[in-house]
Amino acid sequence: MRKKLLLLMTGLMVIFMLAACGSKSQDDVVKELNGKLGDLSGYKVNAKMTLKMGSDSQVYNVEIWHKDPTFYRVNLKNAEKDQSQMILRNEQGVFVLTPALNKSFRFQSDWPQNSSQAYLYESLIKDIVADKSAKFSTTKDYYVFETKTRYQNNSMLPFQEIKLNKKDLSPAVVKVMDPDRNALVTVEFSKVKFNASFDKDAFDMKKNMTRAQLHLPAMAEGGDKAFTVKYPTAELKGTKLIGEKEVKIKNGKRVVLTYDGKKSFTLVQEKVTVKEATAPTYVEGDIVDLGMTIGAVTDHSISWSHDGVDYMIASKNLTKEEMIDVAQSVQGDAVK
Repeated sequence: MRKKLLLLMTGLMVIFMLAACGSKSQDDVVKELNGKLGDLSGYKVNAKMTLKMGSDSQVYNVEIWHKDPTFYRVNLKNAEKDQSQMILRNEQGVFVLTPALNKSFRFQSDWPQNSSQAYLYESLIKDIVADKSAKFSTTKDYYVFETKTRYQNNSMLPFQEIKLNKKDLSPAVVKVMDPDRNALVTVEFSKVKFNASFDKDAFDMKKNMTRAQLHLPAMAEGGDKAFTVKYPTAELKGTKLIGEKEVKIKNGKRVVLTYDGKKSFTLVQEKVTVKEATAPTYVEGDIVDLGMTIGAVTDHSISWSHDGVDYMIASKNLTKEEMIDVAQSVQGDAVK
């Protein structure tokens, strides 16, 4: 009996020792991630991104290419509306393409280095490494980190949960959360190919615009087709709508909304027309991810296109973060 007990205890000790050897600490995983990042020549990734907007959700299919050190191609396509945008970074700079409208903007920007990016693998690793107070846990299949984010509007989306596959440390699921830990952005990764190879013109702006347009059902309609005026739902204390002016322009109309108060601003909306092929428009400012679309933000303005409409907010009294908050709320129902 005593011999059996000793054998049982010895067996349990071996099991515990094997379990201890098999488990990795937070420092172990972070060290491995740093090593993987250093060895990574590039990747191709497919993902599904879900944005929660009030009671509604929008789903985007995202295709991400990265070639070390600084080439990027991020293609975001709305799963329901056949709308797409592409962010490109090559030796000429950073571009945002809207193929259906034949529009392209060029930025002198350090994107994606200046902010968190939920769909870029190396950005997730940098967030994990940078947050010395990050929470760490493990499940059967995943290493799980909860970190702070580095968004420009950090107060709205201060946290993210990052799940990495234990097998190869590839991204599995990322949830970007509000201060109450509600997930407002969820990215689910389906295909990850590390150290992928790329064609010579994979990151060429003109070639990517042409390829994207070939897959469109039809070029977007321009002209004077009516559009629904949208009103921001973000609350700014003491700020109210005092004027709405409609201006006739060559190809339709422009609507100007004027808000007065300590946080005064002007919101301009205009139906977009399909442009002839031209050189990219240079934009002062930086890229900002508004969720439903990609925009450009400066110290005193923010502009973006969505559903065939151009929007611009101009203000001397709003901070960049406040302009982003207001812009994100314009997608809501048309209420004053």
